[in-house]
Amino acid sequence: MPDADQDTEREPDYRFTLANERTFLAWLRTSLSLLAAGVAVVQLVPSFPIPHARGVTGGLLAVLAVVAAASGVLRWRSVEDAIRHDRPLPRQRIPWVMATGLVVLALFGLVLIVLRGEA
Repeated sequence: MPDADQDTEREPDYRFTLANERTFLAWLRTSLSLLAAGVAVVQLVPSFPIPHARGVTGGLLAVLAVVAAASGVLRWRSVEDAIRHDRPLPRQRIPWVMATGLVVLALFGLVLIVLRGEA
């Protein structure tokens, strides 16, 4: 049975709110960096031996940018709600999703580099 105090919203210590906001802004910076990397790959990197490799890589980076931005907003809101209702902080899976996406992109990049060396 939930505690009645946990359903009551209260104004948290401002330091926790500001820390949550800084984390949100870090997610947005990460998103912008991923988007900039995606644009740079498509516009500045020379062609690879695999057709459309630049477009695929840039597109995947852009998808990760959208995931990071959307997840940052959702995470900020869920943590803010937990703080205001004195609940435990929610567990987050998004760091695993982001890490997996970046590992896949890094491995794809490694394959492209090896193929370029053979060409």
